Amino acid sequence: MSTTFETSPALAAFDWDQTDLYRFFAFAFSPPNEERHQWFSHPGVPDALAALWRRLQCEGEFPGFEWFPNYREYEAAYIALFDVGVPEPPVPLFESAHDKGRPAQELVLENTYFYDVIGLRANPAVSTPDHLVTQLEFLSAVTFAREQAATETQTHDLSRLERDFLERHLLSWTSAAHEKLRDCPILAFRVLFCLLFRQLRWRHGMLSSPLP
Repeated sequence: MSTTFETSPALAAFDWDQTDLYRFFAFAFSPPNEERHQWFSHPGVPDALAALWRRLQCEGEFPGFEWFPNYREYEAAYIALFDVGVPEPPVPLFESAHDKGRPAQELVLENTYFYDVIGLRANPAVSTPDHLVTQLEFLSAVTFAREQAATETQTHDLSRLERDFLERHLLSWTSAAHEKLRDCPILAFRVLFCLLFRQLRWRHGMLSSPLP
């Protein structure tokens, strides 16, 4: 079975215990659209992100959160930071731009092998297999599959799949992106990526302890 990866924000609430954080961050870092701009313009978002900051035990005090006053500024900032640059954007959102130790084709192929395990295929019309959003949507699908698992063996295997993918892919390159964003003047993206990176590390730690 194949599927496209699509984002659908939970506009209703900020109950992080009931939120798929993989899907939330996939939504946050997807290409700009009006719906996303309106979501992050909601007056409750700064307090909600501050609560997530504390929940994930991020370092230091929450630095605040300032979204863009209009869609045009949001779109321009996203493109300038993540999409456009010479020879590449300041912080590309795909793995092969950060991991120079392996050929890009090899990285893309290995991502695809992981997706095949649960019958998923990234839609090339939307993004590349090693893009951050595609990787997060895959982990969201793994989480959903584990919640629906019929046996302990299936649950265990899906937890191992998630842990291995975090190790081999997301955590292998988001640390470099996180360092590049530490001095980013755009507070919104700096805070969101810090939360994302902390969530990935926290999740990996949770999965590493009980698995043999």
